[in-house]
Amino acid sequence: MAKKAELIEQAQKLGLEVSEKNTIAELEAAIAGSETPETAAEATVETKEEKPTAKAGKRSEKALREAEEKAEKEARKAAGDTSAQSDDEPTRKKGPAPKVRSKLERRGKSYRKLAEQVEAGKVYGLREALELATKTNPVKFDASVEIHVRLGVDPRQADQNIRSTVVLPNGSGKTVRVAVFAPEGDHAAATKAGADIVGDETFIKQLDKEELNFDVLIATPQYMPKLGKYARLLGPRGLMPNPKSGTVATDVSKAVTEAKAGKVEYRVDKQAIVHLAVGKVSFGADKLEQNARAFFDSLQAQKPSSLKSAYVKSTSISTTMGPGIKVENVVS
Repeated sequence: MAKKAELIEQAQKLGLEVSEKNTIAELEAAIAGSETPETAAEATVETKEEKPTAKAGKRSEKALREAEEKAEKEARKAAGDTSAQSDDEPTRKKGPAPKVRSKLERRGKSYRKLAEQVEAGKVYGLREALELATKTNPVKFDASVEIHVRLGVDPRQADQNIRSTVVLPNGSGKTVRVAVFAPEGDHAAATKAGADIVGDETFIKQLDKEELNFDVLIATPQYMPKLGKYARLLGPRGLMPNPKSGTVATDVSKAVTEAKAGKVEYRVDKQAIVHLAVGKVSFGADKLEQNARAFFDSLQAQKPSSLKSAYVKSTSISTTMGPGIKVENVVS
């Protein structure tokens, strides 16, 4: 009855002649037929305002308010209003894009000053490049002089996976700690040759504790099976003895002497590049050139017979933290 009374009151406001005899359906039909768009909107607003809200959930005041705000934003967005951008979206700053600095500009002042001595795009001779490398060392310590050679080989092919050793005439400039894993009969000769660690069973105990106090490990062929279970420890560190690197040898004394004299191993990486340090800045250009020539001769000897393209694509020289210097290909 309350609803009927409300409908009668609403009909009377619209100027309709109604009475208690009219049914609810008749009242609603009369009101609907006489409403203008303005009065209908007002009635809708009144209905919304009168509709009770819940304390929580979709019908709560907060939820209704957020829904209205979202609807308004969507409407403005559809109309092309940029102010309707969501708070979650990052604001875009107007103006020119920030300048991207080159790699050289991101370096330190001392590096940039020294790098000015290297002419961009120029290819230097080996001797000239080594002299320039010693002058462009940006650090205070005695840095290594490194040679980087990009080859035209495919390291995935067994015959093109370049790996070898070379004895640098003037040494590498590094103090090499040599360990020997051999029978007791070879211990005296290894110690006399300059080995830092010599042993058999005692050496195995050190490996069990993961004590790797050496840079080169030399083993005799009959002792190699004992190192099998330590492959995961030694392999990733490049310490596993290998016949190609000369660290698996029957003549332990000779192997130790060569390692101490400056015998170094090089191998091509996944990008087909060979990296090797051929000495220190303090060596001077003469000694560095002798070491570099020895390396290039060794690298030339490793050229695969099946290779049909160019063996060496590019060569560069640099100190540990110095600028790169392009060098003429010494190896053909």
